[in-house]
Amino acid sequence: MTGSQVRRSFLDYFTSKGHTEIASAPLTPANDPTLLFTNAGMVQFKDVFTGLDKRSYKTATSSQKCLRVSGKHNDLDTVGRTARHHTFFEMLGNFSFGDYFKEQAIEYGWEFLTQMLGLPAERLYATVYTDDDDAARIWEENIGLPCDRIARFGEKDNFWSMGDTGPCGPCSEIHYDRGEDYKCDNPDCGIDCECDRFLELWNLVFMQYERDQAGKMTPLPNPSIDTGLGLERLVSVIQGKETNFETDLILPVIRHMERLTDAVYGESASTDISFRVIGDHMRATVFLIADGIMPSNEGRGYVLRRIVRRALRHGRMLGVTEPFAHRLVETVAEIMKDCYPELLESEKLIRGATLGEEESFGDTLENGMRLIEETIHTEKSKGSNVISGAELFKLYDTYGFPIDLAVEIVQEAGMKADMPGYEKLMTAQREEARKSWTGAAGTASAAEVLSSAVGEVPGTEFVGYEVDTVITRVLKVITEGNDGQEAPIEDSVKLILEKTPFYAESGGQVSDTGTIANDSFEAKVTWVGKPDGTHWIHKAIVEKGTVREGDRVTAKIDTDTRNDIRRNHSATHLLHSALRKALGPQVKQGGSLVDADRLRFDYTHYKALDSDDVRRIEKLVNGKIMENIGVTTVEMDMDDAVASGAMALFGEKYGDKVRVVTMGEFSKELCGGTHAGATGDIGMFKIISEGGVASGLRRIEAVTGRGALELVFSREDELYEIGAVLKSPAANLAEKVKKQSERLKELEKENRNLKEKLASGSFRSGTADNEPVEVKVNDEVYKVVIETIEDADAAMLRSFVDNQKNRIKSGLVVAGSKEGDKALLAVGVTDDMTGKVQAGKIIKEIAAIVGGGGGGRPDFAQAGGKNPEKLDQAMKAVPSIIEKLVG
Repeated sequence: MTGSQVRRSFLDYFTSKGHTEIASAPLTPANDPTLLFTNAGMVQFKDVFTGLDKRSYKTATSSQKCLRVSGKHNDLDTVGRTARHHTFFEMLGNFSFGDYFKEQAIEYGWEFLTQMLGLPAERLYATVYTDDDDAARIWEENIGLPCDRIARFGEKDNFWSMGDTGPCGPCSEIHYDRGEDYKCDNPDCGIDCECDRFLELWNLVFMQYERDQAGKMTPLPNPSIDTGLGLERLVSVIQGKETNFETDLILPVIRHMERLTDAVYGESASTDISFRVIGDHMRATVFLIADGIMPSNEGRGYVLRRIVRRALRHGRMLGVTEPFAHRLVETVAEIMKDCYPELLESEKLIRGATLGEEESFGDTLENGMRLIEETIHTEKSKGSNVISGAELFKLYDTYGFPIDLAVEIVQEAGMKADMPGYEKLMTAQREEARKSWTGAAGTASAAEVLSSAVGEVPGTEFVGYEVDTVITRVLKVITEGNDGQEAPIEDSVKLILEKTPFYAESGGQVSDTGTIANDSFEAKVTWVGKPDGTHWIHKAIVEKGTVREGDRVTAKIDTDTRNDIRRNHSATHLLHSALRKALGPQVKQGGSLVDADRLRFDYTHYKALDSDDVRRIEKLVNGKIMENIGVTTVEMDMDDAVASGAMALFGEKYGDKVRVVTMGEFSKELCGGTHAGATGDIGMFKIISEGGVASGLRRIEAVTGRGALELVFSREDELYEIGAVLKSPAANLAEKVKKQSERLKELEKENRNLKEKLASGSFRSGTADNEPVEVKVNDEVYKVVIETIEDADAAMLRSFVDNQKNRIKSGLVVAGSKEGDKALLAVGVTDDMTGKVQAGKIIKEIAAIVGGGGGGRPDFAQAGGKNPEKLDQAMKAVPSIIEKLVG
């Protein structure tokens, strides 16, 4: 069986048992602040297990894409060195939410492995928790597994919990015996041995307890099942492969890599590690970018960057110095297309983003090599033989230089690398990375606070899709530090209403504003949220009277603001479709903000839009606005909505029932926001900016309706003002500015020529000419002109050096200048002297003092540095540097 067939066989088996097949969730967990990445099949069902989310089904099955590169599940540094560890993998799972329990879970597992896949029953073993007599009995009596193939282990191996508190329970693992050929030298080799003979295939978790903060476990009223079966491991057993990397899920990537290098997989243990790293990391890279993650310097993007660059580093270890990773994207997409057809749609984007990272890494390697060589030189000059952890960390964290390469270079230089110091800083950085990414931590915290405040208050009924005003009742009054029953004038208050027309901030759309009032009080609503998804929290300022729980009130939104938001939200949908039509189906939404005065749309694309692209997109959107297409909204089952062609947006969490917003044949998306009645209501659409947010992620900001009209007025005013300054009518401004620009260039050229003439003359610390100093080395005198020239750029320094070399005939010229926040340096050596001293060596020494580097030919070299305040110190050091180099 192929890996694809094994995956399908699993899902088909459980759907035949009444389970609902659920698509894999994204690698970025929705509304879970505790995880950087989805690392198990149960992650998308966490709220179902805890009772916070209700589904229409009681049993489910899935093949979940997972990533383990952070926290306690971090396999990144182990990948390639073992047969089974991966960053990216798929977890097959079957789940019961209060339906069946241990007996059926065990029977299902046994039947699938032995009957559906045909694994030999005599090679299967089971483990159970020490005190779980029920599971042991089921294995022995129902399955017929001999006692000597049932092992009991403690909490470390056979007890699972969601956290320190919450649902937990014992688990039972199914292991496969690969036979005597894989036995290690340990005479006690058994199911708990770390060798490769016994493979854990399937973990069956029996969630039957709730653990409180005191550690007390109370039986759950509806025990549940959560299982996890590693697809790659299972396929390696079925296909009879030594490691997961030889299965048809990964080996084609390795074979493709073989064609790009002279090395062959299987011939060398060291090169095999590199092949495996590349095979694994390319899968992780493809799936992360397809899920909207782009390489960056923080959070999830930082993890992706590290994965890509680690693969590139191993490519160089195989002798490949040209970009190669982007070529492997197609192979990964082809392998996985049966279950993940979206990879083929996104292939162009993934290739572009990967190539961009490869090219960036090439620059990083070049800069990093220079920096580490300078660091080694500096430390050796101090008499030290250790590169500090801080320097190593700076190379890795600031410049992205691979730590293993840095250590290798340090050791080749006969020095030591302070790895304990480096690891200490890396540990602190990992913690900061977890804090930096923007998950749902704030929402989760607000939900916890709200839960304690609202008690048994019923949820809010939202009627804002139908009406702008509603008569309702105040169910709860929450004030700062007090959840009392009333709030007087000028108080900041949070109100929970029985019904509300106010849209709560969600899905990128800001909340409505407006008023809540009756005859005796009035409050201005400034923000509305729904932290727990059930209670609408109206943040307001009491402007008149006192609001009390139980009051009958009129809740009214600001309709002008709502209409502006509607226009921008509907325009966002049109923009999304226009981008996909103009740039290709690989474009995906990466985030959005729908406000009253503007819209912001983040999307995946590997290069900037040019002016023609922007104009084409604007024409597409405005064309659909002028068609005045009706905007329809229909509530549907999630599966029916996706089947109808509606686009589900990345990172959004949807329930069983969803709203489908359609604009003719042009746009169809799942969306819970508020929209215009027809596209013509949007008025006009105008892009005001387009730029990069991160590698492969771009951002468009635009305005519509009243905002677009204000933009037109504003730009007209600017044109009139510029025309007044240039004494030209607006219609002739372009020609006028062109002439002024040409005149400016002429003046700049004249100014530059004058500066160069001055620079080639006399500017030497108050002296009237550029007399060289004499540096005596080994009874030989070297003439050296040393000049600091104010406000000179690199070209002027070069001109000065060339002129002085011609003047002195034999000797050296060193010139420096400060340009903004950097120092500039140039060194020239006359031809007769290059056999004794070279300009490139001199400038390397001088540049190190000003915090920079550079190089060049033996007769001329240039450099720059980031510490211009040390320029005088550098120039004064020139004689001693020449003495050291010549001597």
